[in-house]
Amino acid sequence: MASISIIKEKCVGCKRCVGSCPFGAIAVIDKKAVIGPKCTLCGSCTESCKFEAINFVRDEIEKKDLSEYRGIWVFAEQRYGNLKSVAAELTGKAKELAADLDVQVTAVVLGSDIKHLSKELIAYGADEVLIMDTAWLRDFNDYVYGEVMIDLIKEYKPEIVLIGATSNGRSLAPHISSTLRTGLTADCTVLEIDKEERLLLQTRPAFGGNLMATIVCPNNRPQMATVRPKVFKPIEPDYSRQGKVTLLTAPSPIERFVKKIRDIDNEDGLNLADADIIVSVGRGIGSQKNIQLAQELADALGGALGASRPVVDSGWMPYSQQVGQTGKTVAPKIYIACGISGAIQHLAGLADIETIVAINNDPDAPIFKVANYAVVGDVKEILPLLTERIKCIK
Repeated sequence: MASISIIKEKCVGCKRCVGSCPFGAIAVIDKKAVIGPKCTLCGSCTESCKFEAINFVRDEIEKKDLSEYRGIWVFAEQRYGNLKSVAAELTGKAKELAADLDVQVTAVVLGSDIKHLSKELIAYGADEVLIMDTAWLRDFNDYVYGEVMIDLIKEYKPEIVLIGATSNGRSLAPHISSTLRTGLTADCTVLEIDKEERLLLQTRPAFGGNLMATIVCPNNRPQMATVRPKVFKPIEPDYSRQGKVTLLTAPSPIERFVKKIRDIDNEDGLNLADADIIVSVGRGIGSQKNIQLAQELADALGGALGASRPVVDSGWMPYSQQVGQTGKTVAPKIYIACGISGAIQHLAGLADIETIVAINNDPDAPIFKVANYAVVGDVKEILPLLTERIKCIK
């Protein structure tokens, strides 16, 4: 089992290890280094110590035969027979990755009354579609779906599994990876292939979005990653494509530990992920009552209302409407940022947007660096004028 400790007899309290620890887990007390509870056993500190005062024992890596794992799987999320957009996006990306590995793309669909989705998935790039269609899979359940996926992965042995970072995918993927004892990289923004090593290069923001980390899983299979909706564009569907469709035999119903009370999707209006126009508010909106000004503009434009994290943290708007690294990734045609400074964590949630309009009273706000149109002024004064103008034009 991995462990780390300070050899006090060798430590001179030079503080080199303190500066090298990315998690701030080391402090020097009474001229001796002390490793605190924030330590993740990454081992970065050992390379900085010139006195060999850090005893670091790594876990032994079990060598496995990975040659029998082949192919790329996409968990094709659907809801009551309607394919989620992220399924098409990941299928297209998987086709691109599969070309580098010379393998096939398989889309896996679980649910009830979903056989018709095979044609759509093949059109978006799947070479094969595995379908398990049974009444007890109608409603998503992370444990039930996870157990089904685990059994299928053990049987078919794909080398890569991609899952959308939706609310469902974020609970499903960890269950699968932890049970199979393999790695999982969440919220990837770039996926590439190391052809020589047959490794999936999984890149995602790290340390609050201040750097991009590329992660690999060399010793276990499958290699797993989740990707937010709208990060990748789907390929142009080709409905003339031919592919293999396999109807899987469903096992006996798996016991559920959670009972569904009701569906809450879209109770708050238009889904951000599907909106062509988003009016988003930040701390500069001033107060919760001023959000109505942005809502009126969104209504006039037929768009959705979004928010930055400070607004959500203040309790002014629900988390379901948060845009950013810890919220949703969006890709509307028009994004109107109202009183949003443009921190990198917020910009991480903006994908391929055609037009960004920024309204802020700070002329040096970072949001203006990415905006197509910049309006310097009080958002509370500008929004009513803009809304009135839109209504007149319509």
